[in-house]
Amino acid sequence: MKDYTTANIRNIAVVGHGSDGKTTLVEALLYVTGAIDRQGRVEDGTATTDYDQEELKRHISISAAVAPLEFNETKINLIDVPGYFDFAGEMVGPMAVADGALITLSAVSGLDVGGEKAYALCEKHSLPRMFVVNQMDRENANFDKALASLTEKYGSAIAPIELPIVEKGQFTGVVCVLENKAYSGEGKNRKEIPIPESMKDAVSAAHDALMEAAASADEELMEKYFENMELSEEDTVAGIRKGTRLGLVVPVLCVSALTRIGTGKLLEDIVDLMPWPLDHEKEGKNPKTGDAETRACNESAPFSAQVFKTLADPFVGKLSLVKVMSGVLTSDTALYNANLEKTEKAGSIYFMRGKKQLPAPKVVAGDICALAKLQVTSTGHTLCDQSKPIVFPALNFPEPCIGMAVYAKKAGDEDKIFSGLNRLMEEDPTLRLVKNTETTETVLEGLGEMHIDVTAKKLLAKFGADCTLQFPKIPYRESIRKPIDVQGKHKKQSGGHGQYGDVRIKFRPNDDPTDTEFHFEDAVVGGTVPRNFIPAVEKGLRDNIQHGVLAGFPVVGLTAQLYDGSYHPVDSSEMAFKTAARIAFKQLTGASPVLLEPIYHVEIMVPDEYMGDIIGDMNKRRGRIMGMDQVDGLQCVTAEVPQGEMFKYATDLRSMTQARGSFTMRFERYEQVPEADAKKIIENTKREDEDEE
Repeated sequence: MKDYTTANIRNIAVVGHGSDGKTTLVEALLYVTGAIDRQGRVEDGTATTDYDQEELKRHISISAAVAPLEFNETKINLIDVPGYFDFAGEMVGPMAVADGALITLSAVSGLDVGGEKAYALCEKHSLPRMFVVNQMDRENANFDKALASLTEKYGSAIAPIELPIVEKGQFTGVVCVLENKAYSGEGKNRKEIPIPESMKDAVSAAHDALMEAAASADEELMEKYFENMELSEEDTVAGIRKGTRLGLVVPVLCVSALTRIGTGKLLEDIVDLMPWPLDHEKEGKNPKTGDAETRACNESAPFSAQVFKTLADPFVGKLSLVKVMSGVLTSDTALYNANLEKTEKAGSIYFMRGKKQLPAPKVVAGDICALAKLQVTSTGHTLCDQSKPIVFPALNFPEPCIGMAVYAKKAGDEDKIFSGLNRLMEEDPTLRLVKNTETTETVLEGLGEMHIDVTAKKLLAKFGADCTLQFPKIPYRESIRKPIDVQGKHKKQSGGHGQYGDVRIKFRPNDDPTDTEFHFEDAVVGGTVPRNFIPAVEKGLRDNIQHGVLAGFPVVGLTAQLYDGSYHPVDSSEMAFKTAARIAFKQLTGASPVLLEPIYHVEIMVPDEYMGDIIGDMNKRRGRIMGMDQVDGLQCVTAEVPQGEMFKYATDLRSMTQARGSFTMRFERYEQVPEADAKKIIENTKREDEDEE
């Protein structure tokens, strides 16, 4: 690959809904520019940017992958981003380092939720974007319908700069409205043809609309337009270019990635309309002083870079994908991790094309590369010149919303499993491993059922560790509803010293219902229980409250008052009184014991049209709606729901809202389980305990 200056680099994220042809489009662009010898297919497992075993098996993109190509003396780094929402974390890094985005949508279905979310992210990152209406070769493809779906959603910002040529139902070429020229054929083999007579009116109308869009992006052009009610081709192109880079104009193009028609023009538009990184300033902070710092993206500035993705491979080792924000990176560059204030040694430097590693002797500001075997650096960290330190803003990954307990299939594999999962968490910051000390389970948390299932399959494929996934155990509690006065007497004679301990204890619920602690009160008078045995009684009770009388769950909200008892001068001991306390505790069955379940505070963000479904579903889950508010154009539904009803909510919410809904949840408190549900839980728990025995 040739050396390129910062001005001749474009970093473009390819985003959109799953199955809209992003990977196929990247593959077509690689092929028509000669970066690869043959165009692979997702279905055949031969696509350049889908190379992980799970991607090959499922025929979907799971990880973001970089694919550089060369066109018209320009290097274009395409970043193929997964469209499935379980892998939304893969979009965070690419959107932070890209300079523009291609949002793909299907010519059959038009704008869908993946495209909407990609557009919203572009706006959040102030990222210039173009819509690419893909799959124009498919039956029922309808460019006008797809364009109408965009205009309806985003209004006058939408600017079709190409129109499709369709002959006898076949997509054969494109009309470039900006140039007023038509082209037929694919990629490298395209040729200029006359604009079809039947399209001239549509092209003229589209050209008028483009002049208006161009004028709206620049005050000077606006004045020219109002004077003559038209702009020159040169002014129109300049206005569209400026509007695109400011995010005021969103060009729309049409292609068929499969037949490669329209790809040549798409590449030209990427070079002409999308911004280069040159002189773009990246803001950060000086880690030593906390003062604001900026780095201009040019080769003469001090070196700085940010890691936007980590690849964990048991054979190749760790690869860190970085964008050089300023300066120049070579194998001699001294690397300083400003987040951890530690130095790193630069190993091999590569340009990545899918999984293929291309040696990179030098990487200039604005370019993307991979660094091998960094020891302490993780995704989101900043590497820089130690004498000119800077920390770029952290990458904000979505929080996990679903969890599954992880068990080793084979005894003794636990260390291998958790070591492998820790490596995979380096690669995917949206994964989290939580050890629940109460249930003794280790819970793997992620963004969806498919996300967690894919992680388990990667664990086996990459690290040879086979695991099973189960819904986590719910940490139920037990309590009592009424006071009880009981006696616990332990008397045993078997020759020699016997055992004797006798206690009278009043158990009652805590006076404050929110107080979940265990309280022990010493109310013994007259020495009926000697002072030296009272701590043993308390210890015996504290040991036993870990296993309640209903189903063996910890008992909370309990006060125990020791007020009387008796002892034997020879046979009494600490152990005997601990046993007496246990006997007294077991009599809590007469204190109207109840099962308590964890209740979570849930906030659900959904568009208005799904409110009925959300509220109905919450009622089915024994949830209580606490309130509704309008937030950023969405409805925020606040509810309190039992944890046991929320295990598959991430999947169910996506299904109910066509993936437009999201939610967060946090633990709130414990509440009594309804009697019918409690009976089932107690029966199931006892059955599981018997099976384990």
